[in-house]
Amino acid sequence: MLGNALIFLIIAIVAAVLGFGGISGIAATIAKILFVLFLILFVVSLIRGRR
Repeated sequence: MLGNALIFLIIAIVAAVLGFGGISGIAATIAKILFVLFLILFVVSLIRGRR
C-alpha cells in the first residue's frame, strides 16, 4: 500500500514537471488517499499487535 502511494507520488511529480496539470492533480490525490489509508492500517495493526 505504501509502495502504491509512493508510485502515485512519483507520477504526480513527473507529471507536474512536464506540465500535465490534470494528471498530476489526480495522481497526487490518489497518493494522499493511499498514504492516509496506509497510516490508518498501520496504527490499527500496532494497536491490535499489543493486545
